[in-house]
Amino acid sequence: MADISIYDMDRTITRSGTWTPWLLFWARREAPLRLLLAPLLVVALTAYATRLITRGRLKEIGHRLFMGRHVSRARLQAAAEAFADRTIADNVFPGAIDQIAADRAEGRRLVVATASNEYYVRAIAQKLGFDDVIATPSRWDEDRLHNRLGGENCYGDAKRRLIDAWLARAGAPDGHMRFYSDHISDQPVFELAEATGGEAVAANPSPALRALATARGWRIVVWGEPVKSIFERA
Repeated sequence: MADISIYDMDRTITRSGTWTPWLLFWARREAPLRLLLAPLLVVALTAYATRLITRGRLKEIGHRLFMGRHVSRARLQAAAEAFADRTIADNVFPGAIDQIAADRAEGRRLVVATASNEYYVRAIAQKLGFDDVIATPSRWDEDRLHNRLGGENCYGDAKRRLIDAWLARAGAPDGHMRFYSDHISDQPVFELAEATGGEAVAANPSPALRALATARGWRIVVWGEPVKSIFERA
């Protein structure tokens, strides 16, 4: 089994988060009248920022407001492909692209592990040349995407659990891992990378992650300045 490189996506590979841009992209393309519901999303974002709802619940509410309860697979895939093209054209750090290419040249297996929704992450990851995706899972009712999530929001300790499960399924629990992320919420995964004899890499780190990386002796790389969000903790 080749060594593995796992990348967070939002603000690690991309300059900004992708969830709100996805919702707006979908609404403009598929359901423009739903843009009138944007004030309700602001209410939900405020509820999340004040810890009244979880990240997972915020995603379900945003999906329900902008995309409706169900979306057909064919319609979703067409939109996700178009969104991926736009994301790669406008919202990706060139330095991240270079590092992905370098890891590929080393023969490493490339994986995205992100809290973003699996149904559009796969399109982005495929265009960037990744082999696998670990993301917030989708719930499908036969061939229709439901607004409810299909499992844990892939964030913090849950991301570590989902990566552990993926490693077990891939038959590579002992593979050397190199992990890249911008945010201290991924500390459990950085520590997993170290435990495999791999490498923790703080990419475009938030202040809290930079302090932790400096204290732990982790490599720090800066591919650009991420777009900050008042709703991103730490």
